[in-house]
Amino acid sequence: MDFELNDEQQQICDAVERVCAPFDAQYWLHKDSEGGFPADFHQALAQAGWLGIAMPQQYGGAGLGITEAALMMQTIAATGAGLSGASAVHMNIFGLHPVVVFGSDAQKQRWLPPLIAGRDKACFAVTEPNSGLNTLKLKTRAIRKGDRYHVTGQKVWISTAQVANKILLLARTTPVEEARGTQGLSLFYTDLDPAYITVREIDKMGRKCVDSNELFIDDLRIPVEDRIGEEGEGFKYILHGMNPERILIASEAVGLGRAALKLAAQYANERIVFDRPIGQNQGIQHPLARSWMELEAAHLMVLKAASRYDAGRNCAAEANAAKYLAGEACFNACQNAILTHGGMGFAKEYHVERYLREAWIPRLAPVSPQLILCFIAEKVLGLPKSY
Repeated sequence: MDFELNDEQQQICDAVERVCAPFDAQYWLHKDSEGGFPADFHQALAQAGWLGIAMPQQYGGAGLGITEAALMMQTIAATGAGLSGASAVHMNIFGLHPVVVFGSDAQKQRWLPPLIAGRDKACFAVTEPNSGLNTLKLKTRAIRKGDRYHVTGQKVWISTAQVANKILLLARTTPVEEARGTQGLSLFYTDLDPAYITVREIDKMGRKCVDSNELFIDDLRIPVEDRIGEEGEGFKYILHGMNPERILIASEAVGLGRAALKLAAQYANERIVFDRPIGQNQGIQHPLARSWMELEAAHLMVLKAASRYDAGRNCAAEANAAKYLAGEACFNACQNAILTHGGMGFAKEYHVERYLREAWIPRLAPVSPQLILCFIAEKVLGLPKSY
């Protein structure tokens, strides 16, 4: 059992770090203050060929696994880009995985190359305001009329919808009272047409440069050829993107935590109080040392989950555990970084307050820590379902 990165994986991390180098802490501080999608950062990664890291080579991708994608996303976050940088490209890596697995050859040829090249930007529209994580109770309706579906409904917390021209949309094609089990939902990838979709940005706590939105869909017309796979099987299809998403956001959380820990250790070495660096005090040392251990443990769970996914093995428990452990470790590291800086940790110019605000994202999304604990209790430990 080898816990070290192989040569190819280390080269990926080094190459991604070089692409990120021009986008330094001041760049992300400005983006956090002023907002505006980091299009130049997105294009830099596209031009270097990284947006298709886990997509098939025949469509312009690199054909690598979720392990390599996770390492790439962790590297982006760890450079100081944090969740702002990672979220700008996150959708590319996991979002269209249902297309890769279930799409027709014609659909893949039509959809994947423009996304990989950075010409298209997509958003992922599943969550609704009145169903939350209870995906099987989605109400957005898609009614087929001839060769088109007419879609009406509402979505919420949809990232990048302000800049996206494409949308991966889960909608109900069978009324909920008539649907059996997980059937009745269908998955579409189509144009985000502003004539039928109103996008309203949510003013939020952090990650200002990557927008989050409410979507109001009023009779959107979707061609049948934009449906992925069979009608009514959409829930099954999006499950193929859920575990990779958990793995990726866990890896991003590890990267963000490492960025915070690096700044904290640097400050602890440089800050002199009572004629000695504050890092000489165990009250500073121990929380940072604990955060290092927590981040390393979470990182190992990320690698275990990713390796199982890439090997075609069930990874649901590991993916959920990685997301939980990384979210908590990241938050603790960012909080300890602020405490290490003392009052300066509250100042934007030291960056760690931004990291703490962003650290809430991997704790809350895409699934709450409480539901992960419920999942592990039920599916791993065999305890009765509690909800």
